[in-house]
Amino acid sequence: MSRKVVVVGMSGGVDSSVAAWLLKEQGYDVIGVTMQIWQDEDAEVQEAEGGCCGLSAVDDARRVAMDLGIPYYVMNFKEEFRKNVMDYFAGEYVEGRTPNPCIACNRHVKWESLLRRSMAIGADYIATGHYAQIDRLPGGRYSLKTSVTAAKDQTYALYNLTQEQLSHTLMPVGSYHKEEIRDMAERLGLPVAHKPDSQEICFIPDHDYASFIEEYTGRELPPGNFVDLDGNVLGRHRGITHYTVGQRKGLNLSMGRPVFVVEIRPETNEVVIGDNQDVFTNVLRCDKLNWMAVDGLHGKSMDVLAKIRYSHKGSPCTIREIGNDMVECRFHEPVRAVTPGQAVVFYDGDYVAGGGTIIR
Repeated sequence: MSRKVVVVGMSGGVDSSVAAWLLKEQGYDVIGVTMQIWQDEDAEVQEAEGGCCGLSAVDDARRVAMDLGIPYYVMNFKEEFRKNVMDYFAGEYVEGRTPNPCIACNRHVKWESLLRRSMAIGADYIATGHYAQIDRLPGGRYSLKTSVTAAKDQTYALYNLTQEQLSHTLMPVGSYHKEEIRDMAERLGLPVAHKPDSQEICFIPDHDYASFIEEYTGRELPPGNFVDLDGNVLGRHRGITHYTVGQRKGLNLSMGRPVFVVEIRPETNEVVIGDNQDVFTNVLRCDKLNWMAVDGLHGKSMDVLAKIRYSHKGSPCTIREIGNDMVECRFHEPVRAVTPGQAVVFYDGDYVAGGGTIIR
C-alpha cells in the first residue's frame, strides 16, 4: 500500500518546519512548498519584519527541507494573492470597513489555490503549521478544534475553511505547546528553531495601511468631517482609511476628554465620534456565513462563545437567523468595538461552530 502524500506549506518559520518533520515521522511522503505571494521584497526587510513569504523565508524553508531530506519547491501565487487579498483589503477600507486579510489569504490562497495545485500533482493532503486541530465529528462533519496552546490558537483566522478543504488538511502542531515545537526544532538542529514569529499583515511591514491603500488604488481619499452622535461637526478627518471603530489615537481632536471612533460612514465621508461607552453594544449582525461543527441553525437559536477579533477572548451570546445568509448575535454583556468587515467566529465548547463577516 502506497504512502499518503502531503504537501506542507513551509513559511520558513519554526511551526511549519516542525510540521513537516512530524508528518515525515508519521509515515507520510512529505513535499515542502513555499507560496510566493508578495512581490519583490528586499530580503533584509523581510528578515527584519518577520515576513512569511519573502526571499529570506524561501531560503530558510529550503535549508530546512534539505535538513529533513524532503523535496522542496517554490510555487507562484502572486496573482491569486493580489486578487483575493490585496484587492479585497484595499476595497474594504475604501468602503469604510476593516478587513482581515489573513482570513482571506487562508481561505482563498493558502487553502483553495494550494490544495487545487497539490491535488493536481497527486497529493492526498496539504498541511500547515497553524495552531489548530481538526476533528471529524460523529455526524460526519469536519470541524476545527482549538489548539492546546490557547495563547497561540489560530482557529479564528481559519473559521471559513470549507468541509472539502478540512477533509484534505492536516495540522500536526495544534496538539503541541509552542515551547514543545521550539524544543523539537532545537533538538533536530533546524536553523529556524529560534526564528521570531511572523507579523500579522505581511504586505504592509510598516503598518501604514492608509498610505498603502492610496498607492495601491491610485486614489487619494478626501478628508471629511468628524461628527458626534447627533451629527454636529467636530472637526476634519484625513480620510476614512485612517480610522477604525474603537480607535482613540491619531484623531487630533481637542475635546477635553478621551473620545473614540464609533462609526464610519463612507456614504457621507463622515467619522462618528463618541465616548468610550458609545463604542459598546450587545448586538451585531453578520453575513457571508460558513458553518463548520454544525450545518446551520435551521430556524433555531444557539448559545455560543463569540470572538469578534483575533485578540478577543470571546463573549457568551445567542445567535439566530434573521434572513438568508444572515445571523444576529445578541451578547449577554455588552462588547466593545464591534467592527464591520471583521470576522465573528462562534465556538461551541472547543469547536468552531461557524462564523461570518460583521456588517453592523
